[in-house]
Amino acid sequence: MVRAAKAAEASASAAAMFAMRLEAGRGTLVPAAVPIPRPGPKRILLRVRACGVCRTDLHVVDGELPDPKRPLIPGHEIVGVVAARGRGAVKFRLGQRVGVPWLGHACGACRWCAEGRENLCDAARFTGYQLDGGYAEYAAADEDFCFALPGRYSDVEAAPLLCAGLIGYRALKQAGDAESLGLYGFGAAAHIVAQVARFQKRRVYAFTRPGDAASRRFARSLGAVWAGDSDREPPRPLDAALIFAPVGALVPAALRAVRKGGAVVCAGIHMSDIPRFPYSLLWGERRIQSVANLTRGDAREFLALAPKIPVRTRTTEFPLSAANEALDALRRGRFEGAAVLVPPR
Repeated sequence: MVRAAKAAEASASAAAMFAMRLEAGRGTLVPAAVPIPRPGPKRILLRVRACGVCRTDLHVVDGELPDPKRPLIPGHEIVGVVAARGRGAVKFRLGQRVGVPWLGHACGACRWCAEGRENLCDAARFTGYQLDGGYAEYAAADEDFCFALPGRYSDVEAAPLLCAGLIGYRALKQAGDAESLGLYGFGAAAHIVAQVARFQKRRVYAFTRPGDAASRRFARSLGAVWAGDSDREPPRPLDAALIFAPVGALVPAALRAVRKGGAVVCAGIHMSDIPRFPYSLLWGERRIQSVANLTRGDAREFLALAPKIPVRTRTTEFPLSAANEALDALRRGRFEGAAVLVPPR
């Protein structure tokens, strides 16, 4: 019996999976055969069914976020089914479909965690950045940072909910009770947030890249009352603006667009430098705020809300082996909504 168990263990450790990895340098992922991870205590192994391609992945691959794990398997919008459980992992059953978001670990003991602000935990670790992610056939994750997914969504449809949806939802909450809402950068997050905002009876104003008529049409199809270039001002002052594009120059533009007492929420994890602007743009109790990561509370709230609206995600599928092409398409804005990688079945 002991000999048979050891043989099975050796076989599992020798098993390999296909992954797209960031090896060294920046800009290009390399296809690789790597060992299938073995789930440790309180961790689960997922057979990946889909993984969204997020702008944060671009920031990691392009070297704009410092010190990623090397080599690294990116990807933090993971949809998979539980293939194995480590010791003490009991939250999900074998075969159950779950999602893995950006926040992969928090200490649970610091001031921030005690206050319910685990997104600010100094010991936090992030999927697809410090922890291997979902650009692979299998991924391992802490079961306490995984979530059951609404059944109404297919694997591909569910993937963008796990970051574009969650970060967008947290940014929307920071806007408070704003009735008129500007969305700068109409990509994966904004196309989800627009639907939530309309469900909440808010008026949505969409700001797109100058000359991007297709994105303006896309925004209006999702209920935006106005859509225009990001270098234009809206027809009336906004209560709040959410910036999803990683462009610092949009901060003073958004300040010009919001009324006194309004908020500008910067929702990206990375942004180019904010240019100098006159104090008069900030005066009048306007405020600028960043959104850092997400909490598990955000995930529970949003994943319960999304099917009630219902949020519909617009996706473009790529095979896992085409991860570099998907990243480049995102970099160049060549699709509407979100890109999703699908491993071989």
